[in-house]
Amino acid sequence: MALRKIVEMGEECLTKVCRPVTEFNPRLHELLDDMAETLADANGAGLAAPQVGVLRRVCLVLDEDSEEYIELINPEIVAQSGQQTGLEGCLSVPGKWGIVTRPEVVRVRAQDRDGGWFEVEGEGLTARAFCHEIEHLDGHLYTEHIDHFLSEEELRDYLEAEEKEGE
Repeated sequence: MALRKIVEMGEECLTKVCRPVTEFNPRLHELLDDMAETLADANGAGLAAPQVGVLRRVCLVLDEDSEEYIELINPEIVAQSGQQTGLEGCLSVPGKWGIVTRPEVVRVRAQDRDGGWFEVEGEGLTARAFCHEIEHLDGHLYTEHIDHFLSEEELRDYLEAEEKEGE
């Protein structure tokens, strides 16, 4: 396994539609393992292959409940419900945050590292990450959903309000 460089906003690979995975082989397994190591090192909630310069429909999402990575190959959202509005950032847009509205519950159909199909459902942060990472596979960033990046003061106020709400 190896750490891969996370590309940042402005890199062309982040604006491209990724190709489906058709070969489930050791190269794919190496990519998934490297992405998991890279994501853990970056302490993120998800990572898509184009963020490490690979234009394939592959992403990882941290399951908020189990704290394990869900590997999604050729994923598609098959159902969604509810709504949540909250803070969102991206490893490819370091140090920047915005407010984004996403579904509260998302069901995804995808393939595993060996090509088997499965469905998985997530809510809250996991649902948000499913949407965020799958958008990367279509060449989109969360920045398309925000009015502006939060200033340091706005971010601090938002986090303080969230903390008070959680008490």
